[in-house]
Amino acid sequence: MGMLSDTIAQNSIAEFAADVRAGLGKPGQKELAPKYFYDDLGSALFEAITLLPEYGLSRADERLLREHTEAMVRPLLPGPVAVAELGSGSGKKTRWILEALARRRPTTYYPIEISPAALAQCVKAMEQLDRVSVVGVERAYLDGLTAVVAERSAGERLLVLFLGSTIGNFDRPAAAQFLGDVRRRLQPGDALLLGADLEKPVEQLLHAYDDSLGVTAAFNLNLLVRINRELCADFDPRGFEHFARYDEQERRIEMHLVSERQQEVSIPGAGIAVRFGEGETIWTESSYKYRPDEIVQMGESAGFRSDTQWIDAEWPFAESLLTAE
Repeated sequence: MGMLSDTIAQNSIAEFAADVRAGLGKPGQKELAPKYFYDDLGSALFEAITLLPEYGLSRADERLLREHTEAMVRPLLPGPVAVAELGSGSGKKTRWILEALARRRPTTYYPIEISPAALAQCVKAMEQLDRVSVVGVERAYLDGLTAVVAERSAGERLLVLFLGSTIGNFDRPAAAQFLGDVRRRLQPGDALLLGADLEKPVEQLLHAYDDSLGVTAAFNLNLLVRINRELCADFDPRGFEHFARYDEQERRIEMHLVSERQQEVSIPGAGIAVRFGEGETIWTESSYKYRPDEIVQMGESAGFRSDTQWIDAEWPFAESLLTAE
């Protein structure tokens, strides 16, 4: 096992504190960035969410990867291919891609992940694969990709995986910007396999983000617990309620934490105290839903060629193979 890491705990805490101060101190709608969901407990809760009957997204993603692996890797062959995954989580969906490549020749896999626990779990699992070398990268997406590009071998093509529907956490202009940022780090002939959730009935979406067991609610509320632990805050999670809603105009699911009473929370680690009115919310996540043609257009605008797109019939979800031109 290798590791490319620039983790400095104090810097991470300082960045977290700055983002919490900016997000909860802004006038109007209070916000927290969804990347902070993924501490050790948050990562474990998200893995549980992917198993819920209401949350078909991850199973759709897995079906497409399992059923179309050979077609996904074929355009990159026959030369050597390294795989970099942005936000690998446990990496379990990536197994099929790695096995398909490793059957041809030894393959290097770079899981890029900000959660140390998720990264360690991923590295441990993927190290068991024959002819796969695993180099964990504990950094944010683009910083991690920059590090991987610097390590690539001459003549080696790079397949970047951005699975699940993490692209949906960006608003549409930011998603387009992100794809452009990825493209600028790649060479012509490299590829991006992009997962994106598609539009579907609103009732189906709401159930997926507000499940009957309350796992998604726990995942959302854990963000307050993390702020308590890392920034010495005094949030009472029982004073907030998980709430999911759909914005028809923006075509996005929003997750919020709703204050159930007037309250003031002290966050010494961020140097602020925050007042909440009854019914006031913290906006914690957006999940934008796409039409298949939008994904293709967005990729092409960023400098990719759209080779193939696979769509799951059971839960509308798309995997798009985009090749850097």
